[in-house]
Amino acid sequence: MDELVIKKRVQAALDDIRPQIQGDGGDVELVAIEENVVKVRLVGHCVGCPMAQLTLKNGIEAHIKACVPEIQRVDAV
Repeated sequence: MDELVIKKRVQAALDDIRPQIQGDGGDVELVAIEENVVKVRLVGHCVGCPMAQLTLKNGIEAHIKACVPEIQRVDAV
């Protein structure tokens, strides 16, 4: 599938969950998509938060993979 289409779908998935993350004072930025691996940057209160890894895997990654099944995993950079 076209890389631009996948990027738009991933960005839409991030936009879906962004209000929940922002509600806790954080945010997530799309950095890159490389070989079906999404790289994101957690910012705001997410930096240094003990729950950030849980948010990344159980929240962000799960939602992206549900919306864009081609994605294999999501990593924080």
